[in-house]
Amino acid sequence: MSESYAGKINRKLLKKRRIINAAAGREPADLVLKNAVYVNVFSNELCHADIAVAEGLIVGMGHYSGIVEEDLSGKLLLPGFLDAHIHLESSLVSPTEFVKAVLPHGTTTVITDPHEIANVMGTDGIEYMLQATEKLPVDVRFMLPSCVPATPLDESGALLDYRAIDSFYDHPRVQGLAEMMNFVGIIAGDDQPVEKIVAAQAHHKKIDGHAPDLQGNDLNAYIAAGVYSDHECHDLSDAIAKLERGQFIMIREGTAARNLKALAPLLCDKYSERCMFCTDDKHPSDLLEKGHIDYIVKEAIALGADPITAVKVACHNAARYFLLNNRGAIAPGYLADFVVIDNFENFDVQQVYKRGERMVDHGVLKDFPAPQIEQYLVDRSHSTFHMGTLSASDFTDARPRGIIGMVPGEITTVDAGYSDRIDVEYDVLKIAVVERHKNTRHIGTGFLQGYGLRSGAVATSISHDSHNIIVVGTNEQDMADAANRVAAMGGGIVVWDQGTSQAEVPLAIAGIMSEEPLVTVNEKLEHAKECAFTLGVSRGVDPFMTLSFMALPVIPTLRLTTRGVFDVSQQTYV
Repeated sequence: MSESYAGKINRKLLKKRRIINAAAGREPADLVLKNAVYVNVFSNELCHADIAVAEGLIVGMGHYSGIVEEDLSGKLLLPGFLDAHIHLESSLVSPTEFVKAVLPHGTTTVITDPHEIANVMGTDGIEYMLQATEKLPVDVRFMLPSCVPATPLDESGALLDYRAIDSFYDHPRVQGLAEMMNFVGIIAGDDQPVEKIVAAQAHHKKIDGHAPDLQGNDLNAYIAAGVYSDHECHDLSDAIAKLERGQFIMIREGTAARNLKALAPLLCDKYSERCMFCTDDKHPSDLLEKGHIDYIVKEAIALGADPITAVKVACHNAARYFLLNNRGAIAPGYLADFVVIDNFENFDVQQVYKRGERMVDHGVLKDFPAPQIEQYLVDRSHSTFHMGTLSASDFTDARPRGIIGMVPGEITTVDAGYSDRIDVEYDVLKIAVVERHKNTRHIGTGFLQGYGLRSGAVATSISHDSHNIIVVGTNEQDMADAANRVAAMGGGIVVWDQGTSQAEVPLAIAGIMSEEPLVTVNEKLEHAKECAFTLGVSRGVDPFMTLSFMALPVIPTLRLTTRGVFDVSQQTYV
């Protein structure tokens, strides 16, 4: 039986009275953090007081007594951190496992774009992630994918127009429309991308941007369309041009892209109010070895940023931008999301509180239940490969194909000419993208130079942004065997040589996430990397991350789609 409106008001009235009485000191608070030195994001200073908590909210700062009291003498208290833009799928684990990884680092809220799983499962992917993040001890808020598929050249598992995603705006954890990557379409006034902006604005939602190096009137047109932020700035002039035109800048420091050092000068009185931190993509080894938003704050301080400014950018600014008005600060009425650190120099996270409950104590995480996901969605997420068995002949083509030349340390490529054969001695390998969503049997082939593989093949179903199978090899038979093994596992990463699998990382959830713990996934991933290096892959190359971006036809110069090698700069197949 549903609760009546009068019953709901009465229940909330009792809760509100408890908050008021605890704030007024008429009743003991649920929790009091005694002798706290805390960051005040409103006055931009360190303050000293007892912090009282009741019903999961901060009710006051001053002198209080509580049912539970914790002495914070000698420590610093900060608001919980917020990641302004991340694809949870990039961690390669379930949302529950992701939360287990980031909560000990002080992250209490993330804004995710389920773009990756939506490219595989469409709206079912969005619904899967909403259910998989329900009531976790890190608040997971959503921006709806704006570009599925990323471009008309992609063959993804779904095509989402504004009508397909419109109903999700009514979900209480949906904040807006995620990174509008199709800035070309926006500037041209194309119906499909502009419709999505109009629909998001009709729901009074935020629209995030993605427009690297856009300048002049093109940038003006993009912002005028209603795009409020950008996380693709890789140099200071690009960021300042966008700031001057009113955009908010998400300073990104993740796994695939690291822009903090270049953008650190923004962390000053003149610009910092319009900045926030994000990771975009965060892989298992990075989460385990470096941390999350705490790592960015620590690095920002090391680069010369004022510690209070860095903390404010890590929590308060993003909360204000996303209109999450009850978090990102230590003040009455705000969520009791806290991070306890030793000092600004070491920045060692010692305790983390979520809504007044201590969830982390010196690295020890309190158990919490995983959300229940509708069985239909679980089954659907484990059945995303629709393709036939591949043979060596599927990858055989006597015609000359373009050579994608890798650039050391970059995900950009160059045009390295043409070839009609594999030549291991000259590091010319065959590369292919296999459509896996709708059994079209479309297979695009080309050549790759700079990868270094000397024997066997490497295949993965993490292939941005459509997540088809991408495979590179020294011979067609090993390529077929590796791709078949990826499909048989229901997705993942395979290193194959001489007829056998040398290493595997199963990713059974939509072919892009694992059901195993983060530590286990990282161990398998690192083992697979070592196997790839043993087979000749250059040590300066991430064997899988690098490969995953070779199919994204928005990054210059050459990319590979299910239809062949594509010149991004000339917008033609070669």
